[in-house]
Amino acid sequence: MFKYLITISPLGFMYGSSGGFLSPENLVGRSGAKFPPEAATLSGLFFSTNKVKSYISPKQLSDNLFVAGPFWAKSDDPEYFYVPIPWHKIISKKGVDEWKMQSGKWHRESEDLDPEYSWQTVNSWVNKTATIKKNGDVADIPWKYVPILHPKTKDDERCTLAEDGLFLENSVQMDDEYCLVYLSTHPLADGWYRFGGENHLVEIKSVLLDDDSPIVKLLRQPIQRSFALITPGVWGSNKFSYRYPKNDDFSQKRPDMLTDKPISYRYRAKGQMGRGRYAVPPGTVYLLREPLDKTWWEFPENWFPKEGFSLKQVGCGLCLPIEIQGVE
Repeated sequence: MFKYLITISPLGFMYGSSGGFLSPENLVGRSGAKFPPEAATLSGLFFSTNKVKSYISPKQLSDNLFVAGPFWAKSDDPEYFYVPIPWHKIISKKGVDEWKMQSGKWHRESEDLDPEYSWQTVNSWVNKTATIKKNGDVADIPWKYVPILHPKTKDDERCTLAEDGLFLENSVQMDDEYCLVYLSTHPLADGWYRFGGENHLVEIKSVLLDDDSPIVKLLRQPIQRSFALITPGVWGSNKFSYRYPKNDDFSQKRPDMLTDKPISYRYRAKGQMGRGRYAVPPGTVYLLREPLDKTWWEFPENWFPKEGFSLKQVGCGLCLPIEIQGVE
């Protein structure tokens, strides 16, 4: 079980790019922008930190470390962090709506109402959609993209190179009152670290989770017929990415889904770039024909790809049970 919250507060900018920088000929848009960093980034920080100041054997860390995220929270109240809103809940500034099952089909009342909020507090997870909005348990993301144009100078002169002399860093600026949050089975020593693709400086703290923390209570509840992802879901073999586990013990339950288009997912392990994949986006809702009767911790490892380590160890497919109207 996850025992710690790892809070990450940027000391200035953080990165927001995925892949190479934009070329001098194409200094527009946010090509490949991706923020916040995936849990695999935090996992890598654990291993690099342990190399410098060993506090646990590398094999124990490799076998037992699980992390999950990303989430975010107010810095003074990280235990009540924000998680992606399940797709069956539609919360807009104009009103709310909810997908439900009616005569065996998905149905909702206001077809023209589009969701405007994507994050809700974890302690409001089980609340009705109208209650979540009324209590102010939804919020806009507390960061913004800030493009920074950097010159690349000559070695012997303070002049920009004649060719490829500029590159654009897609930095991200977070509100000072907020921090990123990840779940972890192990703590990191409090302090300043280099974190993310461009090694920006951050302050990290480890917070021990109480047994009555909202996330701990939710993760202990066995999933029956419906659940929603709160992290990207990567299922399948090492060659293919599926929308759900293809193993008989899951696929025979004939899952129905509410989801969006897949998102790119890639990570680096042991200095090597992992296989590029597509992931099912957070917020995706799964509805099963039969009860699953398992918590995420009890999901078999063969539901997840494994390249040196199981992607379950970086929190892939972390999910929580939900209630859908019309589903018993």
